Amino acid sequence: MPESLETALERFATERAFRGKGALCVALVVTDRASKIGLPLNADDMVTEGGGQVLGLGRGAVQTILKRHGIDRVLAAEGGRTSRGSLNNMRQYVAWLNEHNDCGVVDVDIVERYWIDRVKDFFAGEPFTVRLDASHGLRHMIADLLDQAVARQRDATGVHYAGAVLQHLVGARLECALGLGNVEHNSFSTADAPSSRPGDFFVGDTAIHVTTAPGESVIKRCRDNLDAGQRPILVTTRGNLSLAEGLAENKGLRNRIDIFDIEQFMASKIHEVGRFESGGWGLALDQFISTYNRIIDDVETDPSLKLALAT
Repeated sequence: MPESLETALERFATERAFRGKGALCVALVVTDRASKIGLPLNADDMVTEGGGQVLGLGRGAVQTILKRHGIDRVLAAEGGRTSRGSLNNMRQYVAWLNEHNDCGVVDVDIVERYWIDRVKDFFAGEPFTVRLDASHGLRHMIADLLDQAVARQRDATGVHYAGAVLQHLVGARLECALGLGNVEHNSFSTADAPSSRPGDFFVGDTAIHVTTAPGESVIKRCRDNLDAGQRPILVTTRGNLSLAEGLAENKGLRNRIDIFDIEQFMASKIHEVGRFESGGWGLALDQFISTYNRIIDDVETDPSLKLALAT
């Protein structure tokens, strides 16, 4: 017995990792185009003149489709337009639609409802879990949290969960230290894009750079900070700490940049807020998690980036 359209869609979504907000935006816009002009589609007709983006993909188009189904929440600030994988996702999905249309008429309404259901699933995504275990150190807890983000990232191609979590952990730590309103926060997609800002965060005369993949470009930005009379700090993952230090050493900047791994950066502050007592960890974590989740509400559109303390 041939598989149903819904089953075929589910298999496609699983095999191609069409779960992240960028991929969902592509699916919605391409399906909408199919409903208007019919199948088959020509993928080349859905590329902008410059060849770098999917034609018609943007926040306005995506939100119009969602609104037809009673959804007002924003799926992606740029509607998936800035996602590096959007063009490839579009071509894969157009090929899938055309292939199935060759085997019989594809009911585009059924296809659109399927993707709308996946959007609802996306919005209902589970938060990351912070596991407080008295038998382990706080650095282990932070490492476990990042491991969860990396694992989720593998299942959602093009969505940089680890980078987003890393950035907002640093933002929460800074805000807990400096107070509400004293730290400027940006969405991860904004912070990850080229800008004129001295760093992901700028406090006093200090520029703070946050990255899961340190490279020569971030070291250059640190040099620019020094040339401008600013003090650079680089926060990265524990596994990339030596890499970052080596890159700084190669540029003669090892002694001029403060480089931290995120586990140390976070654990030291939690110890401090908890007054160096294991009984104080819970209260300190409540404060951090509350601050972190408020930042996610303020600057991100994906609630699954939130944290929840395991009970």
